[in-house]
Amino acid sequence: MFRLAAFDMDGTLLMPDHRLGEKTLATLAQLAEKPMTLTFATGRHYLEMKDILANLGLEGYLITGNGTRIHNLHGDRLYASDLPDDCAEELLRTQWDTPASRHVFRDEGWFTDLDDPQLLVPHEFSGFRYQLCNFAELPISGNSKVCFCAPHDVLLQLVPQLESHFGGRVDLCFSAADCLDIMPAGSNKGSALALLTQQLGIEMAECMAFGDAMNDREMLESVGMGLVMGQRPAGAQAAGSAPASYRTLPASGGVSLFTTLAAFTTPSPIPRILRLFQPAGLSVPAFFCLACICHKTVI
Repeated sequence: MFRLAAFDMDGTLLMPDHRLGEKTLATLAQLAEKPMTLTFATGRHYLEMKDILANLGLEGYLITGNGTRIHNLHGDRLYASDLPDDCAEELLRTQWDTPASRHVFRDEGWFTDLDDPQLLVPHEFSGFRYQLCNFAELPISGNSKVCFCAPHDVLLQLVPQLESHFGGRVDLCFSAADCLDIMPAGSNKGSALALLTQQLGIEMAECMAFGDAMNDREMLESVGMGLVMGQRPAGAQAAGSAPASYRTLPASGGVSLFTTLAAFTTPSPIPRILRLFQPAGLSVPAFFCLACICHKTVI
């Protein structure tokens, strides 16, 4: 029986229109009434996630900014990690050879020097907005992460510049194909979840996690069951993770199926489901997910 479920947001819980589906929301509401600790682990800002949960009537621990912030159910900050001042100054003041836009996360919000309404599309359902600023005037302290946004090919050309400049002083990862995050070294969803579970007295083996992107890799590798929406996250094989670390779910309905069965069924039927449908890495069919959700079917 799992005691904690950690969920990525974009590409996992959220639908393509960046909203929560009714079935997923209903499953989360059911889980909240059971002895299951809900945790939402995302690259999004804490201020945005706080409002999202409040508007949906959900409670959960929040790991935000890709692991740079942890907040409890009451909104108290449990952990914070910021970029070293020298790294933040170089990221903000250097004229990088790229057309990618730059964005900064601080406790006060999301800051950028580019006014582009297209950047707000993934945030329409929450109403969260960037604040325009002059990077030369932004404080170099208190910056949790810097993001570069552009088409993936453009960002791939930027990666060698950043790696050569910073070495191991920062960590780089793609939170989406068009978003490259630069964070404090050692900050990620997996390390943040380990800190949270330690405070809660929960073993990582008692956790399941759902994700889809490279910024979920450490979290998926470190829990008792890591579940990937669609394909494995980029870099999973290169990281040397054992194939058994990951299980693949369909992009639609998979989260509701597995959280429902893991939370409400003893013993959990998940291993049998995986053996039936994934002998060759196949996804669990969407129709099976819907049948289990609607009829509480257990095989």
